[in-house]
Order: sequence, then C-alpha cells, then structure tokens
Amino acid sequence: MTGHGERIIETPDCVAEGAAWLAACEPRFAHALALTGPLPLRRRADGFAALLSAIVSQQVSVAAADAIWARLEAAGLTAPERIGAAADEELRACGLSRQKARYVRALAEARIDYAALRAAPASEVISRLVEVPGIGRWTAEIYAMFSLGRADVFAAGDLALQEATRLLFALEERPTERALRGMAEAWSPWRAVAARALWAYYRVTKEREGIR
Repeated sequence: MTGHGERIIETPDCVAEGAAWLAACEPRFAHALALTGPLPLRRRADGFAALLSAIVSQQVSVAAADAIWARLEAAGLTAPERIGAAADEELRACGLSRQKARYVRALAEARIDYAALRAAPASEVISRLVEVPGIGRWTAEIYAMFSLGRADVFAAGDLALQEATRLLFALEERPTERALRGMAEAWSPWRAVAARALWAYYRVTKEREGIR
C-alpha cells in the first residue's frame, strides 16, 4: 500500500495471494485457475506511453493493436512532443483512425501529472483520466490495474471479461457492464486478480488473447 491506502500488486507473489483468496471463496475461480496455471503479473510502466497504448487497444483485436503499436514505436511516435509535432498523415500511416488520431493528440496536450496519480485513490485516478477526450472508463481502469498496480480495480466494460464470465459462470448470455460490475463486488479486495484470472480463462477457452 502507499499513501492512498490501496493494495498494490507489485510481484507475482501478490497475484498468487489474490488467486488463492479467490479460489477459496469462489469454486468457479478454483476451476479456472486449475486450467490456467499461475496468472501473469501484467505490470507495466506508468506514464504517457502506457495510456497511449491503452487508447491504441480500444475496440480493436489484440493482434491489430500490437501491429499499430509496433508501427508507432518504429516511427518514434510514443512521446507527447513527437505526437504533437506529427502530421495527421503520419498517425494515419501507423494505423490510427481519424478519431484515434484526435484522441492521442488530446492525450499529448493533457499534461497529466502522472506522478500525482501514483499517490491518488483509484476513484480519483479514474475520474481524472476520463476528463481527457478519448479516455473512457475502460482505458482508465486498465491503466489503474496494469500501470499503477491497483489490486481492487475491475474493467467491467471489457468484452473478453464479460465473455469469460459468461462461460465460467454458465450464464445464458454475456453480462452487461453494469451486471458484471455488480458480480465483481464479491471479488473485492482482489478484483484486479479476478480480471487476470478471467482473461487467462478466456485465453484457454477461446485460444486467443483477450487483452494486451
């Protein structure tokens, strides 16, 4: 924990602790974890590039997002000053839609205090980030989970999480974001580990990645 009083996932041991807790309180997670094995840490550096990567990943497949990100890196377009100086044609050539090009420019101009976010409660992190055009709740929650390591954040709007929940809990249809957010309350204080377990279960059952 840090000054905000929230548990931080920093090592594989943290993930394992959360997984053991989930398996003990929900038999379906025990079943999922038996299939998936140890869960990945999924910690990333925080800062501009992490949010840029999350925007790139919005509403496209993992493979497509990886390809776009590789082109951005090759073009040196992963820093705010480079994005600000780039022509629209350069951004489009990397695979960004016209809308996403606007979003990454808005991010470059937002002057987010990334250091301050590390010390802020997750609710404040999310509310601050969604003020930036192009950053919705999913993107803000992914950033809080992976770049800030918050253990009790859950991206309920994620389609792979919704589909994995449908399969694991034998639901008739994929839960809505609201319904899944309600289900996830039972997985607190390890909701971010529950998300890792569901993504891993999605990979095993669907034979493809559900998150970058």
